[in-house]
Amino acid sequence: MRCAVYTREVMKTAPADSSSETVREEVRRRYGATASGESACGDGCCTSTDATALGYSAEDAAAAPEAADLGLGCGNPLAIASLKNGQVVLDLGSGAGFDCFLAARAVGKSGKVIGVDMTHEMLRKARDNAQKNGFTNVEFRLGEIEALPVADNSVDVIISNCVINLSPEKQRVFNEAFRVLKSGGRLAIADMVATTPLPEYIKADWTAYTGCIAGASQISDLQQMLQKAGFKEIKIAPKDASRSFIREWLPGKRIEDYLVSATIEGVKP
Repeated sequence: MRCAVYTREVMKTAPADSSSETVREEVRRRYGATASGESACGDGCCTSTDATALGYSAEDAAAAPEAADLGLGCGNPLAIASLKNGQVVLDLGSGAGFDCFLAARAVGKSGKVIGVDMTHEMLRKARDNAQKNGFTNVEFRLGEIEALPVADNSVDVIISNCVINLSPEKQRVFNEAFRVLKSGGRLAIADMVATTPLPEYIKADWTAYTGCIAGASQISDLQQMLQKAGFKEIKIAPKDASRSFIREWLPGKRIEDYLVSATIEGVKP
């Protein structure tokens, strides 16, 4: 669960004018600070979203290690994942491991969960959580979601929670997801989508980008990217109820008029 919340005014540096690597480094810096327990936004102010507000049950929240829930998501991808015993699950942008640990319960000892994150601090936290809580069927790997450290045709289900919007190269993310999925494998993603073009003052704000706002794609663009990657049975379902917590991310700016959380599904033929 990765999405950060922010309340800062517009910054000068525009993400649209920055290279992909510059964007990744800024995201890495912000979430590294979050994992280390420092101020989640060195230049702004971040707060978390309660797991139950994102669609998790109280039982789910209690089942995962407390230190794994950083409250940085925008939905519950496991609600649409339909995980089964023995499956291999991949979490894109696994953070401190919250969704990975819940997935590990669903796939059982005969299954496996792989979390991929590009932030060293998050990986250390996730691995520590796994060791302290006896999760033996979860593995955390360092990597970028645009170049997954995962073998071809090896994964049954891919989950992700509010991370793909942070990527400056989303088509590469979906191409990689398609590559690593087995035939019949599925995407089960919760992420931010733009329901209308974002205002320029939002698109130009670094804090809005790393806060899961400015990087959100419009639904039609996501559909095209998924189709281009090769996915079929694509479903993108906006969650209007999410506007209630999205408006708290930027109070008074009516950001909820432009964005909504959505579930994103697709199948590899």
